[in-house]
Amino acid sequence: MTFGLTSPAFDDGAPIPERYGYDERNENPPLEIEDVPEETEALALIVDDPDAIEPAGKIWDHWLVWDISPETRTIPEDWDPALAGATEGENDFGERGYGGPSPPDGEHTYRFELYALDSELGLPESADADALREEMDDHVIEKTVLHGTYTP
Repeated sequence: MTFGLTSPAFDDGAPIPERYGYDERNENPPLEIEDVPEETEALALIVDDPDAIEPAGKIWDHWLVWDISPETRTIPEDWDPALAGATEGENDFGERGYGGPSPPDGEHTYRFELYALDSELGLPESADADALREEMDDHVIEKTVLHGTYTP
């Protein structure tokens, strides 16, 4: 059994449907979580765009969610993490919540990184990706990644 993240909306490495884009519906795609390690106390999700380094000068963070229950197996489309007791941080659009793909210069690859953690983090909603990564640093049990591409 392997810790995994998939989506019924797109296969790993395949195009993310247009409706999940920032300039479209801007709703997160549905995600399925498999084989969470037994010792997991919380999950964290980071969605980012490493191809944004050239146009934006940095990896662009699209969605940050932490303190997700380890019993979570499905993240539905247009999910509200607060209703599940999880916390969303600030993305690089300057917003809390999901900010869909919006590449300014052609196709980009997006990473949906899911982390199994040995404790909840308790970070404030004002936390950004750097703060999240720093706080997670000594707590990661396992990590899985789902990739998707998007072309405007």
